[in-house]
Amino acid sequence: MIASFVYDAVRTPFGRFGKSLAGVRPDDLFATVLRGALARHPDVDPARIDDVVAGAANQAGEDNRDVARMAVLLAGLPTSVPGVTVNRLCGSSLQAVIDASRAIEAGDSHLVLAGGVESMSRAPWVMQKPDRSFPAGDATLHSTTLGWRLVNPRMPKEWTISLGESNEILAERYAITRQEQDAFAADSHRKADAAWSAGVYDGEIVQVPGVDLERDEGIRPDSTVDVLAQLTPVFRADGSITAGNASPLNDGASLVIVGSEDAPLEAEPLARIIGRGAAAVAPDVFGIGPVEAVNHALENAGKTWADVDFVELNEAFAAQSLACLRLWPELDPESVNIHGGAIAMGHPLGASGGRIIGHAAHELARRGKGVAVAAICIGVGQGLAVVLER
Repeated sequence: MIASFVYDAVRTPFGRFGKSLAGVRPDDLFATVLRGALARHPDVDPARIDDVVAGAANQAGEDNRDVARMAVLLAGLPTSVPGVTVNRLCGSSLQAVIDASRAIEAGDSHLVLAGGVESMSRAPWVMQKPDRSFPAGDATLHSTTLGWRLVNPRMPKEWTISLGESNEILAERYAITRQEQDAFAADSHRKADAAWSAGVYDGEIVQVPGVDLERDEGIRPDSTVDVLAQLTPVFRADGSITAGNASPLNDGASLVIVGSEDAPLEAEPLARIIGRGAAAVAPDVFGIGPVEAVNHALENAGKTWADVDFVELNEAFAAQSLACLRLWPELDPESVNIHGGAIAMGHPLGASGGRIIGHAAHELARRGKGVAVAAICIGVGQGLAVVLER
């Protein structure tokens, strides 16, 4: 059987909504990580790249018309290098890596660059085309930054609630308190700041030309439970979801080099991809989508929780992350997001999957051995997971 490996992974620092990366187009962001990854491997002949797969959740603005192919051209790769863009919302770049690994294991490819991009700052407003010419009434603009829009009226209303309201449901269902959520969020900031200060992320970052942003822009090392407790709930007057215990809106890009054992590059693999899993749940409880996805991935890998050394779980909300931990009683919470998560570092939708699997691979390489899980929840009720081993 042909195996697939992660050979390297890079990403940009993640910028805050409307801040440092807001002036950079998403196709340029993805071109940046393409160039940055290849610059670390000068022995690679770009013409030997079999495919480039990019995840993007929006695709309504400057990321339209196959942002993967556009970035290939903008990065100066040979015109013979193809590119395809995939969309599984928040899981898009993890899906890109999964697609790359499948192509390699099927024998169709030997070297694939897979990742994702999102500029939530530059997500456009859209207007629905009128049913008839020259309408006399007003038109409505819809933001494409995040969440439901242009919803099919046949969709049950209980499924089209906001992401925040969905997490209020999870907090109620799994008895997750506001204090637990705030403590989880404060811990994310503390761990992310400590990891950046210790240089843990230095080997994963490529800088965006012309932008003064050396590390993730959203990290607040002064976040504490007491500070977060002062924030007002956003979705219910008596609720527990706040801007402090949810991931922010962000811009950024990620890239993972995926190859076969005889891939045309000289680097040693960071880790092998040994299991993949996808699962779905009701849209109004999307946050627990990773639970069964991980269970499937572990089963496919021939592993159990007892084999897992650490987990990269994308923190869309503290409530959904804690709900997943409630449903994984075998998992030690201390092994989850040991260097911080999306609540601190950010969640540019199409890029987050590449961040978590890339960091997991680098951490396995630092340790020299082990098993890691990368998992992500997805709006509209899905989850994805990948198991890595070194």
